[in-house]
This record gives sequence, structure tokens and C-alpha cells, in this order.
Amino acid sequence: MMDITRTKLFLLDMDGTFYLGEDLLPGALEFLALCRRSGRQFAFLTNNSSRGKADYVARLRGFGADIAERDVFTSADATLLYLAEHGFSKEVLLIGTPSLEAQFREAGYTVRAKAPQAVVLGFDTTLTYEKLTLLCSAVRAGLPYIATHPDLNCPVAGGFLPDIGAVIAFVKASTGRGPDAVIGKPNAYIARAAAQKYGVAPQEMCMVGDRLYTDIALGACGCSTVLVLCGETTRADLAAGSIVPDWVCADLAELGQRLGAGRMEQER
Repeated sequence: MMDITRTKLFLLDMDGTFYLGEDLLPGALEFLALCRRSGRQFAFLTNNSSRGKADYVARLRGFGADIAERDVFTSADATLLYLAEHGFSKEVLLIGTPSLEAQFREAGYTVRAKAPQAVVLGFDTTLTYEKLTLLCSAVRAGLPYIATHPDLNCPVAGGFLPDIGAVIAFVKASTGRGPDAVIGKPNAYIARAAAQKYGVAPQEMCMVGDRLYTDIALGACGCSTVLVLCGETTRADLAAGSIVPDWVCADLAELGQRLGAGRMEQER
């Protein structure tokens, strides 16, 4: 178990951790204030690539969070870094929302290239059968296939929306292929990219989130982890699973109380 009191950067999931649907979750704003008072950095690290960074900033500010674009790092940001680092062509087939398309265009990409050199799949809440057909055809043709993240569901008030993982399963059923690379949590690339962006070592980061298989599994990359039980994962899921967080809290309010009081006792 890692000592969370030595954390220099808290990576905060959004959906199911900071807010749920249109509701701000308990202790969310107070946790940001605590980080600032104690000299710690925080950043919102989300796998949800359906929105652009500006959209997330506007949404978080709407909840009263005093943040800037620098405080948000998404799987789409990490995917663009990955494509550039690995020398991919900017002629791609991108399956994503208008916000994701705009982010790629701003980075110089043609998102519906006539002769794409790679396929990029994001969380697309505007998905159509036509898009699915284009995606499967390109994957079946053998083009490099990159997915922004692996999440199966996106938590919303009252339940869940099917996320990109469900589309990945659909494509595999049709084509026999899974992605060649998945960028977002829990994969190491997004952890390394975040550590570099914010100037800390992986062991100085703590991932706080509500999903075992993405947020908490990021701990394999060397950071500490806190599971909050206000989103996807229940205590029954935790007991039945093999992924173990360093800490478990009901929400950010409990985490803030324990961190502020210096009572971060290990949970065994």
C-alpha cells in the first residue's frame, strides 16, 4: 500500500467521481480547495473522449470549479500525443463526436480522409450504422486501429450509457480484430503522458476514480489509487474483483476529510 499523504498530483476522474449527470458529487469543490491549500496539484484525467477540453472546462466551471484547460487531460489528448510520437499520417478515419472531430482538425488531421492511413475510435454519442459500417470496413481492411480508451459503460444519473468498449466488442464480432492500441486508463501511455505534462514522477501521482478496471488498474503503472463508491463500482464489485485500490472512500468528501485530518489509515 502506498502512502497517499505524499501525493504531489491527484488525478481525478470526472464521470462518477466529481459529478454524476447534472449533479455535483459530495466534497468535490472542497477537495480542489484542499489541494490548493496543501500545495498539491490536481488534474482531471478522463477517458471520456466524447467532449473536447473546452467542453469539459465549461462543464466543470458550471459546477463552480475554478479551473483552466491546463487542469484537464483527456484520452483524446493522449491519443493525439501517441499518434504524433509514433509518426502516424494525419489522414485518418475518425469515429467520434463533433467535439472530438474539431479537436483532431485543430491538430491538423483530416478526419474522413478518402484514403485513410489509420482508424481512430472515440466514444461517439452520435454513432450511426453508417459510421459503424465505415469503421468495420476500415478495420477489416487491416488499417492500424487505435481506440482512445476501453470503458464499457459511462455512468449517468439513473444508470449507464454504452461506452466505447461496447463498440470495440461490436467491431471485433464483425471483423475478428480488436484495437492495435488502446490509449486511455489503465494503459501505461496515458499515465506517462500525464506525469510528463505535470512534472511529477508516477509514484507521486494518485488516481482517484470510480472504476476498478480503468481508474484503479492504472495503479499498475506505479501511481497510488483511491476508489470512490459514488459511480460505477459498488462494495460488492470490489469484494468480487481482483483489482485492489490503495484506499476506498465513499466520495471526495470522505477522501478530503481523511487527507485533511492526516488520518489516511491503510485499509486492509
